[in-house]
Amino acid sequence: MRYIIDRFEGAFAVCEDESGAFRNIEKSKLPKGIRSGDVVVFEEGSVFADRAASDKRRTEIIALQNSLWGRRTDK
Repeated sequence: MRYIIDRFEGAFAVCEDESGAFRNIEKSKLPKGIRSGDVVVFEEGSVFADRAASDKRRTEIIALQNSLWGRRTDK
């Protein structure tokens, strides 16, 4: 299962799954250095950050913001 870290509240990370549902996951169960916006994968008993997916999401969000604000990205 893949989750996107939405935010942190106390000892929990509020995470959104692929269907758009939210779930609280204890911070202690997440990889060190994880931050809001990161993609985390729970798979066969292990947990890891998907850095490539996290970077792709950030790039897409920045491009969307720039298009909404009328900024050119091809400079």
